[in-house]
Amino acid sequence: MIVSVIDARYVDDYRIWLRFNTGEEGVVDLADVIERHSQAGPLQDKAVFAAFRLDEWPTLVWPCGFDIAPEALYERATDKSVEWLQHELPSTA
Repeated sequence: MIVSVIDARYVDDYRIWLRFNTGEEGVVDLADVIERHSQAGPLQDKAVFAAFRLDEWPTLVWPCGFDIAPEALYERATDKSVEWLQHELPSTA
């Protein structure tokens, strides 16, 4: 199953509540992601962080161009693995 974010709301600090197309929901804290990735530097300003939107995938994106894969958000919010990510892709050789 392809996971997508169908609803998202800013909670506080660097936390966002998410609902997925699986029917599951949860809150993700993205403080560590923002600290770790230089591209997310503008998001250290909480007002900028709170200005996310859902794009056409749909996943979270910010005006500075930073985004996070819906599968990564799902795994953080639910503590479950996305099954298809656990399988190796077939060899093309």
